[in-house]
Amino acid sequence: MTPPCPGPTSAASPREPFALGIDGLLDAHRDWLAGRRIGLVSHSAAVDLLGRTTAERLKDCPDVRLTALFGPEHGYAGLAGAGVATADEIHISWNIPVYSLYGENRRPTPAMLAGVDVLVVDFQDLGARPYTYVSTLRLVLEAAAAEGKCVVVADRPVPLATGFDGPLLEPEHASFVGLVGTSMQYGMTPGETARWIVDWLGLDLDLRVAPMRGYRREVRPGPDWPAWVPPSPRIRSWECGALFTCTVAGEALPAVDYGSGTDRSFQLLGAPWLPAADLIAALAATGLPGVTFVPCSYEARSGLYAGQRLDGLQIVITDYARFRPVTVGVSILAALQALGGKARLWETAGTRPEFFDKLFGTRLVRTALQDGLTGPAVAALWQADQSAFAASRTRCLLYPP
Repeated sequence: MTPPCPGPTSAASPREPFALGIDGLLDAHRDWLAGRRIGLVSHSAAVDLLGRTTAERLKDCPDVRLTALFGPEHGYAGLAGAGVATADEIHISWNIPVYSLYGENRRPTPAMLAGVDVLVVDFQDLGARPYTYVSTLRLVLEAAAAEGKCVVVADRPVPLATGFDGPLLEPEHASFVGLVGTSMQYGMTPGETARWIVDWLGLDLDLRVAPMRGYRREVRPGPDWPAWVPPSPRIRSWECGALFTCTVAGEALPAVDYGSGTDRSFQLLGAPWLPAADLIAALAATGLPGVTFVPCSYEARSGLYAGQRLDGLQIVITDYARFRPVTVGVSILAALQALGGKARLWETAGTRPEFFDKLFGTRLVRTALQDGLTGPAVAALWQADQSAFAASRTRCLLYPP
């Protein structure tokens, strides 16, 4: 069963120097690993202050036996594109298997786990349901419970850890971009999320979380945090990660470009038909807290408008604590539909309404937008279902504000 973990400490307690979960794991909880065969679910973005990956940290420990690596979407190296399957391979230097959890198998198989006693999980996540690392986390926890393996999560920060936003997942819309019953942006670290999933599914699992030290749900990276390494090709900065759920719906709506392939993916919006000044004025009138919109001209790198110069806008977060990305995102979509017309937004060649519903975990958002509701009115529709999730989330939090 899951051992108790410390809850949030008092906000008035002295601040410790920041340390990642992997530091605490190897400093204070080495006994969880010593003498046992370790499988690591991770990627090259999981680095410490010196830029060393968690895999390198474990490999350098003389009493830790690293026997396998497991890579989520984008591969262990983090270079594969969105939706691109990766294959199993053998690590070129360590001669251990690197199993793909985004290829033929999405969950560790019994054969993969046969040579593992403990699974360590350490990846840079976003606290966002459509970002598939949380789907992988669920499947890893379920597989470990089925095979009687211990799971240790080495925790690290996520953007927008102070709150949550967006509709809850409806089971009939579950997919690999929506496999946990949270709100769309759920604001939990990987360690907190693992605790929530175990509680939600009622798993009989030896789950242990190596928490961070000196972390208080900061909204921006601290000076003593590791440098940001993109956990996937388009999440090139903390800001890209914070805005992911705001504009990820663009993956289903090709009528609008959202900066994919630029250094500001998920931060930009543009289209040749779009009167950017009118869109900015409409969004300003909505009074969305914690965000502003500024004119921006950029070259589209992919999609329907690849190679074209677009006059659009950049989304700029001004107050991370008040910013609600999904509410802002549906407000943008409502304004785009009002300016460009329903047919342009929803009937452009390549539009994927089913995928749109999977990203939001419900058809409620799409149908409400198509009915002409404003963004805040759409957001009001999901508020009634949030109380139970809010309570379950609170039970699993480890860090103070």
